[in-house]
Amino acid sequence: MTTTTHATTAPHPGTPELHPRGLPRPGRTLVMGVVNVTPDSFSDGGLSFAADAAVAHGLALLAQGADIVDVGGESTRPGATRPPVEEELRRVLPVVRELAAVGAIVSVDTMRAEVAARALDAGARLINDVSGGLADPAMLPLMARAGTPYVVMHWRGHSAGMQANAVYNDVVTDVLDELRLRIEAALEAGIPPGCLIIDPGLGFAKAPEHNWELLGRLEEVRALGHPVLVGASRKSFLGHLLADRTTGQPRPARLRDAATTAVSVLAAAQGVWCLRVHDVASTLDAVRVTARWGVEAAASARSPLR
Repeated sequence: MTTTTHATTAPHPGTPELHPRGLPRPGRTLVMGVVNVTPDSFSDGGLSFAADAAVAHGLALLAQGADIVDVGGESTRPGATRPPVEEELRRVLPVVRELAAVGAIVSVDTMRAEVAARALDAGARLINDVSGGLADPAMLPLMARAGTPYVVMHWRGHSAGMQANAVYNDVVTDVLDELRLRIEAALEAGIPPGCLIIDPGLGFAKAPEHNWELLGRLEEVRALGHPVLVGASRKSFLGHLLADRTTGQPRPARLRDAATTAVSVLAAAQGVWCLRVHDVASTLDAVRVTARWGVEAAASARSPLR
């Protein structure tokens, strides 16, 4: 099956022209706030593990302006072990119900079809599957029946051993080829093209330099013809870049937000659809500035006086 691509030249920088059906179109890159309902999150160490704390955190992200809140009950940091499906459901469903009840657009970060199905019944409107349907063969048929937006990420195995798979001839070419296969599988399963979102999988089976190469060539990811989600927030490749000059120790995750915002600006300027971040307020400011800058740049380019 040949994947259909669409023209991907943005009307002006910072304004994505591809949008999944049923989700907001604010004229700028969207901001997805992260709600980790796990005891071992790399970014916060489990601060939102309890359901009430996770709901409060989600509400705070909405108050800061998050367009979407992404609720996850399984840590996908390198080396993490998987919880049983019953435990993932216990973590996620109460949080989804509470946030959906107040009108939030809730995404659920899961690789399991059972969790996705139960989350959609609880009010979720988007499934963010870091395995792109590879971890659970029931996921693509479920999403075809559901007809709701679905994120297909580049993935090369579960967290416990994924970094051993960070071997590429050319990381961008290889990631694009593997994403095309997942897009084709999703379309063959019956998922509507307008529901598909793609994610290059920063930090997943990627060495630090691989992430930078992907970020530098996001236009090629966008050329696959589907909205692009980028999740760079607080990831280890930023920590390595900002390592202490004396000790060489990577900067801790919670001190990487300024670097994340810089990446967000550059990604938004390339027209990505959405940014998945921990610090919503700074990212929202950044994408609004980027979109405004793009409007003025486009107007100047059209001016007959120039």
